[in-house]
Amino acid sequence: MSNLTTQVAIIGGGPSGLLLSQLLNKAGIDTVILERSTRAHVLARIRAGILEWGTVELLHEAGVGSRMDAEGIPHDGCYMTDEELMVHIDFKELTGKQVMVYGQTEVTTDLYHAQDAMGTRVLHEVSDVEIHDLDQEKSYVDFTHEGIRKRLECLYVAGCDGFHGVSRKTIPEKKRKEFERLYPFGWLGILSETPPVHDELIYSNSRHGFALASMRNENLVRYYVQVPLSDKVEDWSDQRFWDEFSRRIPSEAAGRLVTGPSIEKSIAPLRSFVSEPLRWGNLFLVGDSAHIVPPTGAKGLNLAASDVYYLYTALIDAVKGKTTGIDEYSTQALARIWKAMRFSWQMTTMLHRFDGEDAFAEQMRKATLNHLATSETARRDLAENYIGLPF
Repeated sequence: MSNLTTQVAIIGGGPSGLLLSQLLNKAGIDTVILERSTRAHVLARIRAGILEWGTVELLHEAGVGSRMDAEGIPHDGCYMTDEELMVHIDFKELTGKQVMVYGQTEVTTDLYHAQDAMGTRVLHEVSDVEIHDLDQEKSYVDFTHEGIRKRLECLYVAGCDGFHGVSRKTIPEKKRKEFERLYPFGWLGILSETPPVHDELIYSNSRHGFALASMRNENLVRYYVQVPLSDKVEDWSDQRFWDEFSRRIPSEAAGRLVTGPSIEKSIAPLRSFVSEPLRWGNLFLVGDSAHIVPPTGAKGLNLAASDVYYLYTALIDAVKGKTTGIDEYSTQALARIWKAMRFSWQMTTMLHRFDGEDAFAEQMRKATLNHLATSETARRDLAENYIGLPF
């Protein structure tokens, strides 16, 4: 068996694993990243596009913010709508902060370039990962790479390998407490090289179902419609999507809609999920390995970034012998995670129609949107959560 050594083994080469590695490397902490997919596959994933300002600042701290500054689009607000009612949530006015439209694929690309420049060992197409000796002074990870069984000896392991990864499952089932809410619908999303229908995002509630008008840049849109979980991508031609999207957004926005061929189309189910604790001995869960949020609140990538924020300084101290940070990591990160869970659940409930719901539920959605329209306090609460609670 071939042996490698490092200070922090990072399982998962997505944005959370890369960001954690980048910050640790800048502090002089050695890392090795193990990723089950090819780099091309990681970079082809179509994911989040809205960055909280705290995430933007953390990317700057990591030294990977220059292209984001040049190509990202700062947004001062968004719209929440009910049929023709359009409620503007002015982030800048209400909180003094913004969000940044910059796709997760772009963040991942920037982080890969930075890690390559640092010479970080990133091993792709790794399989059969096993994590051992988490209760010992040193731990190790066994895995297969390029047909060879290898061992990575380390002080700590960061599990950044997503919902289906091995990290969370390494914690004994009887020691894990899991919370889950499955939603009875999904989001059908498309990418299209067309100009956005509006210069800010529109979250649209209508009698036909939810729709979201988002974007990646000035000529690349990401639009969504709520669909039953039984639907398949093949059921939705481009023309059917454009027709349905158009009737779910306010007519003022629909009148500006430019349609075109989709360059990507997919359906994502919605769920809320949290696994506690985030620490098991020398193992620390980060991002989707510990929690999943519905995309309604734009919190997925941002929650992973806040986990990284709490963990990277704790690991730097731990390598030097000070363990207060890692001892507090799970409690500290979970406090923010649950607040983001609440916000994402609230947004999902406010904007979606649920199968079998009664007339009361529809009236509650309308009352909530009307309250936002008339209450600055309500708009400020939504804005504070949307731009991101403090780390």
